[in-house]
Amino acid sequence: MRRETQMNTQSDMLRDVSYAPQKRRPRGLAHELVADLTERIESGMLSPGEKLPTESDIVKERGVSRTVVREAISRLQAAGLIETRHGIGSFVLARAPAQKAGLRIDPDTLMTVRDVIAILELRISVETEAASLASIRRADVHLEAMRAALDAFQAAVNDNTSCVDADIRFHMAIAEATGNTYFSQFMKHLGETIIPRARVNTAKLVGDNLADYLYRVNREHEDIYNAIRRQDPDSARAAMRTHLSNSRERLVKVREMAESGQEP
Repeated sequence: MRRETQMNTQSDMLRDVSYAPQKRRPRGLAHELVADLTERIESGMLSPGEKLPTESDIVKERGVSRTVVREAISRLQAAGLIETRHGIGSFVLARAPAQKAGLRIDPDTLMTVRDVIAILELRISVETEAASLASIRRADVHLEAMRAALDAFQAAVNDNTSCVDADIRFHMAIAEATGNTYFSQFMKHLGETIIPRARVNTAKLVGDNLADYLYRVNREHEDIYNAIRRQDPDSARAAMRTHLSNSRERLVKVREMAESGQEP
């Protein structure tokens, strides 16, 4: 009986490590929307430079949530089919000439904790230097964008709503503050995959209170922001490494528990 209980516990944990069942339907709807818009673009129904329907129009037309629309737009951006101009809308991009295959990370293939850990290790290498460069090159407009994202994150925690979008905005603002477009392109390519908890509920799996966990995450964000504001590249680099390494260590713990069948 004890062995059977252990096996059941391991099975339950492995299910939690993958996509939660309730996530499948929105992701399926987003996939359908991506496929439809991609077909319109590639067929010429939507030509280069043409503006996509607004988020509200797509919601009404397709009967889907704003979350589904935003995820679809993020995937189209990652695929290089559209670009979004803040406050204006999303526009179809001209197709670039065929090139040799390069780095391609498909968010839909990141199904396991090991995959998410691998992405975090890549981000540690890239974003620590991005934070350092941002501290040297940032302008007031970048600081304002970071501050707005941090405030939105905390407001979402207080309201018990998703803070994934605010989290992404904060890291994107740092990439943009580097003044190096390749950092921004890299982060846009990763899209929602930069936020591990969007795929794995680490707080639940390691027995943490979610609100307390998110508060700690935003405190780490504040440390990064303050170092960038002070224009202290060494501190900015260290704060970003601490932030991302903490996420990695939590995921390693989740993976080890799942593989061993241990309870949190």
